[in-house]
Amino acid sequence: MRPLKLASLLLIVYGASASVVKRQSGGGFEDGQPVDGTGKGAPFSGGTNHQIDLQNPDNLGQQSTDNGVVPNLKWAFSDSRTRLLRGGWVREQVVTDLPSSHDIASAQQHLTKGSIRELHWHRVAEWGYVYAGSILVSAVDENGQFELAKLEVGDIWYFPKGAAHTVQGLEDENEFLLIFDDGNFDAVGTTFNVDDWITHTPKSVLAKNFGLPESVFGSVPSPNPYITNATLDTHDVTGGNGPLRGNASFVYYAKDHPLENVPGGGGTLRIVDATTFPAATTIAASVVTLYPGGMRELHWHPNAEEWLYFHQGQARATVFIGNSNARTFDFRAGDTGVFPDNSGHYIENTSETEDLIWIEIYKSDRVEDISLTQWLALTPADIVANVLKIPIAVAETLKKEKQRLIKSV
Repeated sequence: MRPLKLASLLLIVYGASASVVKRQSGGGFEDGQPVDGTGKGAPFSGGTNHQIDLQNPDNLGQQSTDNGVVPNLKWAFSDSRTRLLRGGWVREQVVTDLPSSHDIASAQQHLTKGSIRELHWHRVAEWGYVYAGSILVSAVDENGQFELAKLEVGDIWYFPKGAAHTVQGLEDENEFLLIFDDGNFDAVGTTFNVDDWITHTPKSVLAKNFGLPESVFGSVPSPNPYITNATLDTHDVTGGNGPLRGNASFVYYAKDHPLENVPGGGGTLRIVDATTFPAATTIAASVVTLYPGGMRELHWHPNAEEWLYFHQGQARATVFIGNSNARTFDFRAGDTGVFPDNSGHYIENTSETEDLIWIEIYKSDRVEDISLTQWLALTPADIVANVLKIPIAVAETLKKEKQRLIKSV
């Protein structure tokens, strides 16, 4: 074999470093047209959203290796209806928006200073990530233990199903990502707001329950306000069985946990699962920063489907669902996505200047992945060489350690 050809194979298979995958050129993809420059395709003649076409060239057939029927695996929060409320707003992504997301529903929520997401609980677990401002979270568990904590950007909370809780904004503007471990979050019987319950309970029963006059409950708001304007409360909480501490705590402070070691050198990775946040038994997460031109190596997750929120930058990912079916998606800040359970995929930062930041979510207690390169490297080299039709010398050089985030060359 000529040295040049061997070197090319090494670059493709070895996985030591990556550059942005080269795409077909000379066609119409960069102009938002389904034309590949080789005689395939033709320009649009009818109605089309040109701005969406420009942002999603892989939907136009740019990636020649895409094949078969793969359902839509992407939803933009910008396509969700935003509920405007006194003291903030909220917009959701649930299973009716993204039917492929069976395990996870999500929301972005904004609170102004002092505003409160009213007292409530869910039949599903809630996980939250602060990405602007700071908030106060308050919760009580079935044993009468309580959580009262101030969270900053990068901090996380987890409320088990049924835990009573609320969130209050502390800065002028505060925003966070909410995750729920059930895709059908809007179903009746999923969220229970305390003022809604009290409004629909006879006042005589309320008076007997609380040992208070019926008149106390005459001004309970109805309909449900969802977010309430209030001043910042300086009261402390005491009593019950005391605060939740240590492994029982419902909060995770980013400053207390170092980043993961990433051999590929292409970015930073923070794993937040039961090994680092013991209370989070049903939702595991990774917070990822990928440098320009870098790539999250080819891999799959053996324990759960992967739900994603892209916070910054632009990305490309091809998802292989088996039986020769594969589809490539383009993502931007504010997009969500879901990769089916055990599907093979990568994520590539397509920007030459901007970091790509995203959050991966799994309905599991652990973040688990299997690296394609590591699998092949830990399989007898002659078997790999025969299956892939590559020189055995190439198979013998594959890295035996996960690279995870591969830097650009």
